[in-house]
Amino acid sequence: MDTEPQFFETNATPGIVGQPLSRVDGWAKVTGQAKYSAEYNRLPGLVHAVLKTSDVAKGRVTGIDTSAAQRQPGVVAILTHQNLPKPVKVPDSQVNKGTLNSPMGFFPMMTDEVHYAGQPVAIVVADTLEHAQYAAALLKVTIAAEAPVSSYLDPKAQRYVPKNVKGTAGVTKRGDAQAAVAGAPVQLTATYHHATNHHNPMEPGATTAHWEAPDRLTVYDTTQGVSETQKTLALMLGLATEQVRVVTKYLGGGFGCKAWVWPHVVLAPLTAKAVGRPVKLVLSRQQQYTGMGHREEQEQTLRLGATKEGKLLGIVHEKTSTTSPWDDYAETNSRIINMLYALPAFESTYHLAKASVMTSTSTRAPGDMPGSFALECSMDDLAYQLGLDPIQIRLLNYAEKDPTNGHPWSSKSLKQCYAKGAELFGWSKRNPKNGQTRAGNTLVGWGMATASYPVHNSQGNARVRLYADGHAVVQAGATDLGTGTYTIITQVAADALGLPPENIRFELGDTILPSTQWSGGSTAAGRVSSSVYLAAQDVWEKLIKLAVRDRKSPLYGAKAADVVMEKGRLQLKAKPATGEAFSDIMKRASLGDVEGSAQGRYGSVYKEPSVVADADMNKEEKEAAAGYSMHAFGTHFCEVHVDPELGKVRVTRWVSVMSAGRILNPKTARSQVIGGAIFGMGSALMEQTVRDPHLARYTNADLANYHIPVNADIPDMRVEFVDEHDPHVNAMGVKGIGEISIVGVTAAIANAVFHATGRRLRSLPITPDKVLDAMRQPV
Repeated sequence: MDTEPQFFETNATPGIVGQPLSRVDGWAKVTGQAKYSAEYNRLPGLVHAVLKTSDVAKGRVTGIDTSAAQRQPGVVAILTHQNLPKPVKVPDSQVNKGTLNSPMGFFPMMTDEVHYAGQPVAIVVADTLEHAQYAAALLKVTIAAEAPVSSYLDPKAQRYVPKNVKGTAGVTKRGDAQAAVAGAPVQLTATYHHATNHHNPMEPGATTAHWEAPDRLTVYDTTQGVSETQKTLALMLGLATEQVRVVTKYLGGGFGCKAWVWPHVVLAPLTAKAVGRPVKLVLSRQQQYTGMGHREEQEQTLRLGATKEGKLLGIVHEKTSTTSPWDDYAETNSRIINMLYALPAFESTYHLAKASVMTSTSTRAPGDMPGSFALECSMDDLAYQLGLDPIQIRLLNYAEKDPTNGHPWSSKSLKQCYAKGAELFGWSKRNPKNGQTRAGNTLVGWGMATASYPVHNSQGNARVRLYADGHAVVQAGATDLGTGTYTIITQVAADALGLPPENIRFELGDTILPSTQWSGGSTAAGRVSSSVYLAAQDVWEKLIKLAVRDRKSPLYGAKAADVVMEKGRLQLKAKPATGEAFSDIMKRASLGDVEGSAQGRYGSVYKEPSVVADADMNKEEKEAAAGYSMHAFGTHFCEVHVDPELGKVRVTRWVSVMSAGRILNPKTARSQVIGGAIFGMGSALMEQTVRDPHLARYTNADLANYHIPVNADIPDMRVEFVDEHDPHVNAMGVKGIGEISIVGVTAAIANAVFHATGRRLRSLPITPDKVLDAMRQPV
């Protein structure tokens, strides 16, 4: 089998990696030079498309009156299910392979059917956005409405247990959890509710499609994965992959909603084909709520059994959530509940109810975030029932190996996170009794929770071109979600090539670059850094071969293994004075540049040893195939003030401590953790999308009525990292941190509210009305 290139030694002293380098793309963003997908305005003959969407959640289109809209100035075309070009029917074999990166088993505007409110039913194309918007407002679409189902709470909803959800079995059993819980000396049962949440990135979904030839398409799209979007568009448009180019140089946030190809991404090139001109289609903020998925409303019931000392014996988990009429989608909450603590027996069952809504989708830390809410609140309840400190109950059940499969962890520094977080927060000063701490008339509570997120296996390619004049171009078809990929990969390349960061140009976000998988699941940093590092080693391997064969080189005749790179200079490991600059080697060989390429991995992506002969595997591959469980770990500590008369909860102090392998840039890493924690604070205290129970239509689909945290809601936040060496996860020892930052946040806040008030609130968000209702109840 193919093996990764040999690793060559670089300088062992700390370099650019690990330094708080400011964002290399910051200047382009603050000056407006950064071009986003809706800003490609100079395409020849560009026109604007606006979606007309259904106000009805279920029914059939019975009439479309285009007369008033068609008379408006600038209108180029009005497309409906009757005249829109149709996408190609993708073979089931391709769908089953996962090549089709679409979360929906239904594509709108193919027939007269309407399955959810906000579904596109027509497209108006005009010379300006304003003309298209006005004409769309005049377009009259008549729909024969039918009675919709609004959610799993609707009396008409029929619940069922799916065969699988998102690749996880609908029913999972490990040991006899039912018997373990039933026979446990200590038993707890609780039900937790989580409201619908929407991603709400600053940049809405936007696609600009340009047919440069009848069989050649360029798309500028708000996607987290240019390669996946390229393959999906090629399949749905009947083109070869190389006939489609997808470009995403900058992204204004994604959080999971831009990881998939949604209907507007395909409708834009279909519209461009119909009108014969480049088309820009940008979703409105309201259409963002009905066009790119959401975190589903859900409830979880957790039955927990333990010994009198607090050791877990078993957990039975049930989840019920809403899905669309055509997909069995649910967040896999059971994943974190099954693995976070030493747990002898576990059982999980998913219940779904099909409703008149679009498909839910991955939202920051899907499954692990809501799963941790139920688990970490239950762990606190267990601690209180047994008179134990919340940290103590977690240490008592600390998993030294993965309980789901018995594999060792590739690395785990969770105990250090507990210790450091407790010290920074001052946890030892906490009053163990609920409702006893006050600041004036305000109740004060302290809470904490564990965070974890898995390493999702992925791999990708990178190319490095080193020039004799001392600069380099680094390329990978990745996406920078706004989290700092441009910056951290510049740092990795600078260290690996021995150059200053200002001499590195990192190019990403284009399918003409070396392909790599999407930026999601917290995989990008580990995969792309590994790919670039190994591609740089490929460059050095070529230069070392040149040097040791060059009679004019001081390294002539040396063994390649005895040569190392130090700050752009090749030298003997044993005699550092013997060596020369790479530029001298290249000039003598009349080389203007040297190119290296490599495929890097994140996690264990190799075949099992039973399939691949040991002789064909290098050391790292053997370790990966041997079976390591790979996760990032961390903890959150928070303080809340609760007004018992107004019911308002305010987070006043926050500490997060994370262990996620090697931290490439503490400044951008800290920013990610702060952002994820703030995302979690929103879910905990204010975020909820309300769907009318009768009409199955959102009532607050905008930022005026869907409340999200603002600066005034957030306290000063302290984020620290535990240094962690992980030799197994990838060549750089890097784990993702984008999603672990939200896991456990809602539980930490709920636990703090419990400590402040003595009342356990299990329904998110914890809004003032819920707090006041709880305060009226006896303790």
